[in-house]
Amino acid sequence: MSDTSLNIEEIIKLIPHRYPILLVDKIKEYEIGKSATGIKNVTFNEPHFMGHFPDKSLMPGVLIIEALAQTSAILVAKTMVKEDFLVYFMSIDSVKFRKPVVPGDVLELKVDAIQNRGSVWKFDGKAYVDGEVVTEARFAAMLVDKKNAK
Repeated sequence: MSDTSLNIEEIIKLIPHRYPILLVDKIKEYEIGKSATGIKNVTFNEPHFMGHFPDKSLMPGVLIIEALAQTSAILVAKTMVKEDFLVYFMSIDSVKFRKPVVPGDVLELKVDAIQNRGSVWKFDGKAYVDGEVVTEARFAAMLVDKKNAK
């Protein structure tokens, strides 16, 4: 059986994000073209917690969505044969924030590819903490050649 997990060194070879916006610490498993499960360890020393909120630290919902999107970008990068491309957000729909995410939580980021037409991909994503859904969304992304990226 082949290894379908990725560590942080492998992730940074696949997507261009870096600290403080790299929001996936590892990929637990993936199935080419179909799904991926990422992990984000939420820690108090992340810069957004200084202002969101000083008296009650909450991970911003947009960063949870970004973590799901990065997990999807990693899946796309492992699926595609070509390199030299970026994955850009196109749309985000049906977002629901069910529970707050706080320092000390471990986000499990599950994404399923529901459509792939050429350079456009659509995904269902759910983020979990301790097995409970904290965020869910449907979103689309487009592959863009790095040379033509704006």
